[in-house]
Amino acid sequence: MILKRTFDFIASLVSVFLFCWIILICILLASIDTKSFGLFLQKRIGQHGKPFKIFKIKSMNDATQEVSSFGRFIRKSKLDELPQLLNILLGQMSFVGPRPDIPGYYDTLEGENRKILELKPGLTSEASIKYANEEEILSQKDNPLDYNDTVIFPDKVKMNLEYYYNQSIFLDLQILFRTIFCER
Repeated sequence: MILKRTFDFIASLVSVFLFCWIILICILLASIDTKSFGLFLQKRIGQHGKPFKIFKIKSMNDATQEVSSFGRFIRKSKLDELPQLLNILLGQMSFVGPRPDIPGYYDTLEGENRKILELKPGLTSEASIKYANEEEILSQKDNPLDYNDTVIFPDKVKMNLEYYYNQSIFLDLQILFRTIFCER
């Protein structure tokens, strides 16, 4: 665990330094596109069920509650996730772990599945690779919320529990490699 936190801290510090200009440009463009401040904060469930505020580039117009044109681009390219490097730097997230969800999902797990809450939420995971096109999948369903709750979320829980039992720095590096280089 100390090795993982050390890796997360050093890699996020270097990444923030390298990508801060992209983050700032995206915040500026999102501000123009959405006609509001381009950084979005949302309550998510973290390690041990503790809530925290996640940082994202804003992709929706507040007035219309629709994804903006720039928002579609940053969501597809995952640039909206870059500010989460700050969450990693602050120790609220890790590079690899279950994606943090809104209240009502991970915090309601029972039994063995609650072990997932012992993990720090991550920027990427096996589940986020598998469901990289989750919005597209849900948009094709008659009842997207029901499909998420009965199919996708249970599958994510299964995958994240498997990660819990098999986690290692080598597995984390493999997931990071697949996220960056293989999965698009």
